Amino acid sequence: MATNLPLIALMGNPNSGKTAIFNLLTGMNQKVSNYPGITVEQRRGNAQLTDNSTVEIMDMPGTYSLTPESLDEKIVAQQTLKWLNGIDRPAAIISVVDAGNLSRNLYLTSQVMELGIPVIIALNMMDRVKNKNQNIDSKELQKILGVHAVVPMSAREKWGINELQSELLNVITKANIEVSTHIHIEIPKEIEKIISPISEFLYDKNNHDNYITNVQALRIITRKSALELYSECENLTGAEIKSLTLLRDNVAHEIDELGLNHHILEATLRFEMLDNALKDHTLINQSEIKNQSRSERVDKILTHKWVGPLIFITLLYGIFQSIFTWATIPMQYIDSAVGYLGNYCVQLFLPGILRDLLVEGIISGVGAILIFLPQILILMFFMTILEDTGYMARVAFMMDKLMNKIGLQGKSVLPLMSGYACAIPGIMATRTIDSWKERMITIIVLPLISCSARLPVYTLMIGAFIPNKPILGFLNLQGLTMVFMYFLGTVTAMIIAAIISRFIEEKGKSSFVMEMPPYRMPLAVSLFRQVYIRGKLFVINAGKIIMAISIVLWFLASFPKPESDTVSFSIQDSYAGKIGHAIEPVIAPLGFDWKIGVGLITSFAAREVVVSTLATLYNVEDEGDDFVGITQALKNEVNPLTGLPRYTPLVALSIMVFYVYAAQCMATFAIVKNETNSWKWPLIMIAYMMGLAYIGSLLVYQGGQMLGFV
Repeated sequence: MATNLPLIALMGNPNSGKTAIFNLLTGMNQKVSNYPGITVEQRRGNAQLTDNSTVEIMDMPGTYSLTPESLDEKIVAQQTLKWLNGIDRPAAIISVVDAGNLSRNLYLTSQVMELGIPVIIALNMMDRVKNKNQNIDSKELQKILGVHAVVPMSAREKWGINELQSELLNVITKANIEVSTHIHIEIPKEIEKIISPISEFLYDKNNHDNYITNVQALRIITRKSALELYSECENLTGAEIKSLTLLRDNVAHEIDELGLNHHILEATLRFEMLDNALKDHTLINQSEIKNQSRSERVDKILTHKWVGPLIFITLLYGIFQSIFTWATIPMQYIDSAVGYLGNYCVQLFLPGILRDLLVEGIISGVGAILIFLPQILILMFFMTILEDTGYMARVAFMMDKLMNKIGLQGKSVLPLMSGYACAIPGIMATRTIDSWKERMITIIVLPLISCSARLPVYTLMIGAFIPNKPILGFLNLQGLTMVFMYFLGTVTAMIIAAIISRFIEEKGKSSFVMEMPPYRMPLAVSLFRQVYIRGKLFVINAGKIIMAISIVLWFLASFPKPESDTVSFSIQDSYAGKIGHAIEPVIAPLGFDWKIGVGLITSFAAREVVVSTLATLYNVEDEGDDFVGITQALKNEVNPLTGLPRYTPLVALSIMVFYVYAAQCMATFAIVKNETNSWKWPLIMIAYMMGLAYIGSLLVYQGGQMLGFV
């Protein structure tokens, strides 16, 4: 990752607009990797300041302070400790500050200022401040703090970015920039005396000045996680760690005896410092009250304990119904294009292995997934809107009480909601949960949330076997079925969370503290860019897997060939047929045949692969001169024992319930292993999810038959 370009660190609170500024500075010139040994994403990109000046921007994870609680905060705190010790120091730090919440955001900035690195404050969201007829004197704020520059800007409206680039250019072109901090924490003499044993220990290790060692001491007193991080970064011996831990515990006890809370000591002193410095330098008029009350009135509706969930469920229904209505036409075009391509290749190539591989394997397999791309893009489109408008944070707040009842908290909602798109980013998002227990429970149940990979399975079965008819005049059976599948996974996840919370040992309890982002209209460019990137990643990542599996599956379904030309080929005698028939007795009680069995096996690579698997099997079996569409093939399939259709609405429902619960994404479980640093939890997840899938599908199919359904 190392380059010869000057390094600029981008830091800020969550929801401060840090990512938007990173995107504006770097454009498309970005790269994503992981921090060494950790699955936390590290985003870097090059920013062109002038024709001859380029810098590398490092986007740090969002954090509220340098006192680590969550994994993301630990990464930032660890990095700043290295900088403090002169390791890989950036040329400057851009501290992104939400201008509408100045004091809260400057808490982190004041900590960053103490690193001895030039700081540029990107005073973001000034458009909202101006809309409230407020004003912040950026020049005065610069003087008060002693930072290199304060740049008023709005990433949303794309103004101020040129000024930010100019200040970056000033930093990298000037030599020996004097770094001064005009504000300092005032530590009472009594407290300074109490913490002196820790300060002296730290001074002996790194020889920083008294102020820095006192601040570090305060941080270590506040959280044991800060002590653990310091011990790790400074490579303390076992004896030194034991000694420092003893000092920390004794000092914390003495502070508590004074009637103070050692957990909030640094926060108390730092906010006092900021409040004293800023109280006379921001002008707020009465119009703010009106704006705030309007926002509060909206929140009273959207977060109401009864109305709020109804609105949320209604939104979800609308999203899932739109998946069918909006995607119909583009899906038909893609289906026609895939069919045309398949039939064209049939006519173009002479019969043989090459044609069979191309048509029956690659085109039928990959094409079967591409058909569902419009539906996936629509889902991602609406999920991005919910995130960018700030509504998702309201959902987290609204669900906090419910989450508490099942052993979680509001912070778990956002990773769980991310799971509707993909479980992997959702699992990675659990790093913001500082309680180990709550984080583990969230990770364990998150794969039960129906992700976009399940969508092709649902839409295939619903579109083929669930009637498109109205319910109660304004609802639709297909849309309701889709909602039910998502509802089933979500409710089951909550029940499982409540159960396992009783068996996982508590290693620390967190509190739910979330800053509500303002309501805002999503930027069209940003919205479609995110949808494009997510769709592209799906096509590329899923396409690679599906193409590989389609080729392997085509081989298994096409061979061995009969030794004699007089003997006709039967797919049931192929390798795939033998595998499917071997497991058919186990899955027959679920209403599944051997072809579904083969799909279940290939689905372990990725759930959506079952669609391409069935498409490949049916096209190999057909052996005709026409490309077979998967939907029509399923409808035409006949049970040879009964002469009735193989696939019915009951069988389709059984298949969908199985895929609601089944553990069939190895990438997800690889991420779980990395996040937990153990194979124990992924194996537990695979075991309980496959058990749920079998039992759930069994109850649906056998219960449906007992009730007279087919």
